[in-house]
Order: sequence, then C-alpha cells, then structure tokens
Amino acid sequence: QVQLVESGGGLVQAGGSLRLSCVASGRTFSSYVMGWFRQAPGKDREFVAAISSSGGRTYYADSVKGRFTISRDNAKTTVYLQMNGLKSEDTAVYYCAASYRAWLPSSYDYWGQGTQVTVSS
Repeated sequence: QVQLVESGGGLVQAGGSLRLSCVASGRTFSSYVMGWFRQAPGKDREFVAAISSSGGRTYYADSVKGRFTISRDNAKTTVYLQMNGLKSEDTAVYYCAASYRAWLPSSYDYWGQGTQVTVSS
C-alpha cells in the first residue's frame, strides 16, 4: 500500500510558476513509476507527466511540454512537478499517482487527494 500526499498548489498569475510536491509513504517508492494528472471543472482527468522509477525517463502531455518538469528524489520518497509559464487553462486539481507497472504504464494503482492550482489571467 502506498499513500500519496500532494502539496504546493495555490493561486498564481498567468506566466508565473509553482512547484508541486507529492510525498509517498512506504519503502518501495523507488520501484514505482510516478505520474501527475489534473482535472479541471467539468472535464475528465487528464495525464500531465510521468517519470520512471529511476528518474531516467520522463514523458509529458503535449499541452505542458517545455513548460512543466517532473522529477523525483527517491531518498525523500518525493516526486515534484515544476510548472513554469502557467496559463489559465492549467487551472485544475492536480493529482499524483503511482504505478507498479512497466514503463510507460497505461494505468495507475495509487492516487493522492489532489492539490488545487488556480491561474488567474
């Protein structure tokens, strides 16, 4: 069992930056692929970014490529999402998730509660 707790969300002006963090419990964090997802009001949850268990591979949605960076610190059992150049359309609840499946997983097994990101224009 893995428990995930996100933090770092908030209100930011368009063009600004935020860094989200997700701390995982458990001693097997380094074996999980980690991902970030988001869900805007009235929309389905969508994939944002993923990082392999070692951190050596990353993958991004086209909508955030070049603006967002996913990283992880296995010693701290934490995954990060650095978000730069934020746009109003980035407004959503952001969730981190963990998958024990091979890269690039099509589904995730554990989810956090989410953190709200609001970008004002």
